[in-house]
Amino acid sequence: MYEPRGKPPIPPREFFVRVLRHALVAGVIVGLALGIGVLGYHRFAGLDWLDSLLEASMILGGMGPIQAPHTAPAKLFASFYALFSGLAFVAIAGVMIAPVAHRLLHRFHWEEEAE
Repeated sequence: MYEPRGKPPIPPREFFVRVLRHALVAGVIVGLALGIGVLGYHRFAGLDWLDSLLEASMILGGMGPIQAPHTAPAKLFASFYALFSGLAFVAIAGVMIAPVAHRLLHRFHWEEEAE
C-alpha cells in the first residue's frame, strides 16, 4: 500500500489523496461502531432511536454514559460496548495516524540518489 524504502516519498497531492482515503476508512469504522451501539442500546436498553444515538455517541466519543442501564442485558451490552469502543478508538487513531507516520519515517530513512 505504501511506497518501499528505496523509492522517494509520493508527491503532496498523492499524499493528500492517501490521507483522504484513510479518513474515509476511519469514517466507515466510526459509522459501523456507532451503528452497533445504536442498535444495541435500542434493543437491550429499550431506549428510543435518538436516545440510543446519544448514548452510543457519548460512549464511543469517550465521554461516558448519559443514563445508567437498568436491566441485566442492558448492563452487559453497555459493558461490552464500552470495551469495544476503547478498541475502536485505538483502531481509528491508528488508521488516521498511519499515513502521516509513514511519511515522516520515510523521509528520515530515504536517501536521495547523488546526481
